[in-house]
Formats: sequence, C-alpha cells, structure tokens
Amino acid sequence: MNAEHVVRRGVLTIAFAGLLAGCAYAQSQDPTPQQQDIQNDKKDIRNDKKDLAKDRADHNTDQHDINHDRTDLNKDRVDRNQDQRDINHDKAQLASDEKKYGENSAQAQDRVDRNKDQKDINHDRTDLNKDRKDRNQDQRDITKDKRDLHRDHRDLRHDKRGH
Repeated sequence: MNAEHVVRRGVLTIAFAGLLAGCAYAQSQDPTPQQQDIQNDKKDIRNDKKDLAKDRADHNTDQHDINHDRTDLNKDRVDRNQDQRDINHDKAQLASDEKKYGENSAQAQDRVDRNKDQKDINHDRTDLNKDRKDRNQDQRDITKDKRDLHRDHRDLRHDKRGH
C-alpha cells in the first residue's frame, strides 16, 4: 500500500505541475490588449529611433555637401573675378594684340577662361541649391520622426498607467 500511495502522490504532483504549466502557457500566448499596446509602442519607439538616426545621418551628409559646394562656388568666383580683371587689363592692349596675334589674342583666351569659370559657378550654384533642398527635406523628416517618437513615448506612458 505504501508503494501505491507514493505512485498516486507522484501522479497527482505531475498532473498539478502540468496544470500550472498549461495555465502559464495560455496566459503567455494571449496577452491583454494593454500588453499588446505596450509592446507595439515599444516597437514603434525602436523604429522611430532608427528612422531618426538615418535622417540625422542624411542631414549631416547633405550639410557636408553644402559646405563643399559653397567652397567650390567661392573658388570659382575667385577664378572668374581674376579672369575678368585679366579681360579688363587686356582691353587696353587689344589693338596691339590683334595686330600681333590675330584671333588668338590673350583677351580672347581670357574670355574663354572667364566663360568656363562662369559655367562652373552656375553648376556649383545648382548643386548647392539641390543640396540645400535635400538638407531641408531631411530636417523635415527629423522633425516628423521626433514628433512620432514623442507621441509613442506618450502612448507608452499612457498604456503603462492603464488608462
């Protein structure tokens, strides 16, 4: 009878443990809507942080491009201004240069250089405007992501309070 009693007790213990495990499994499988909200809010926060980091990286790259284009633009302006000074200087010598050298005078070459520099300036100005547009769009994205992150934090706090 003693062995029967031990076996009965063992079977009851295993059945009780199985019942507890089944309850725990059932509860873990079906989270309450509040728990789902909290999980979704945390997921949204993680995604918003990733988006924010990417947008900041884009913004920094665009700002770097703007600074580089601004430097190029200033260098091209210096070149153009120097070429314009050369043209102005050569105008005084135009008559003698045309007699000596014809169409390939120094002034003609200076005009070609100046025109090329002006094209570079126009191209750099276009690049600068495009980079500024990209930077401004990235800043708008950063602002939107910050707003989303703030709302998700607010939702998370609201859900944790149980309202």
